[in-house]
Amino acid sequence: MAAEKFDNQAFRQALGSFTTGVTIITAIAPDGTPIGLTANSFNSVSLDPPMVLWSLAKTSLSVEAFKEAENWNVHVLSQHQQDLSNTFASKGQDKFKDTNLEEGISSAPLISDCSARFQCQNMVTHDGGDHLIFIGEVLDFDQQALPPLVFQQGQYAMTARKPWEEVNLSCEPTAPQCSYNEDLLGYLLGRSHFQMLYRMRKVFDEQALEDSHFFALSVMNIQQKLTLEQLNTHLDYTGHSLSENDIEFLKSQGLIQELDNDTYQLTTSGRETSLHHIAQAKAIEEEIIAELGAGDVMALKLMLKRLISKTDPGLPDLWQAQEQQ
Repeated sequence: MAAEKFDNQAFRQALGSFTTGVTIITAIAPDGTPIGLTANSFNSVSLDPPMVLWSLAKTSLSVEAFKEAENWNVHVLSQHQQDLSNTFASKGQDKFKDTNLEEGISSAPLISDCSARFQCQNMVTHDGGDHLIFIGEVLDFDQQALPPLVFQQGQYAMTARKPWEEVNLSCEPTAPQCSYNEDLLGYLLGRSHFQMLYRMRKVFDEQALEDSHFFALSVMNIQQKLTLEQLNTHLDYTGHSLSENDIEFLKSQGLIQELDNDTYQLTTSGRETSLHHIAQAKAIEEEIIAELGAGDVMALKLMLKRLISKTDPGLPDLWQAQEQQ
């Protein structure tokens, strides 16, 4: 029976299942021009001596320059360098324009703010089908505590560590049929929310404020002038709403003032109070980043944004100009 034709596209998609980091490789061409490109074919070869490899398509315009380069640098990109990755993956532009560079041990460009960098001496080039495989000896390297940018199934992705030792996500038979347990998404979201809000309430108590007052001040810090009805459209989904008595209380505390047409806005004192709340929330966030790591927090934010988008019942956009809503 004749062998089935090899499906190159399916093969490419299958290879995309292997999640990789994203790197930029830089060098100096024989004419002194800096060259660079984005690659996810980077890998380690040896620890002693320290050697790494990466591959480049034979059809690349830079292949001859890299073959003749004495040195090249590998930059493992951090999550905030996605735009830089796109720039170096493109053609026909000055890739190094506005790129922050540092002085390295060779003349090869050394890009700043990466998760890791490897400054290498070009050792040998091997034929690898439609690619050339470059192997280099690592002469120097450095690393920063920046979460790396990754690539999976043809698109950028984020990494998050599995909490094997930190929490137990198994279903323990402590409740009838384990129907309600700590792995329930609603419980996890609710508990994390209320635990953060619990710490904020210490600040509220000092100011005799309720949760609804905090929410209202936060909204009015973004939306400048609102009626009571408009204000409550931003609060209803929280299970809180403001009454006329709440408005009178906030006015008596000098936090809001009434304008024409039954609209309200923050006073100077109200804005300072709201900014104080935001500062407290950011301080709590910084503590969480220190505990979880910037990469995990960034991945968490991305997932929460997706969840909010998918479950949005049609709430007004808090950050959209009021007249556009």
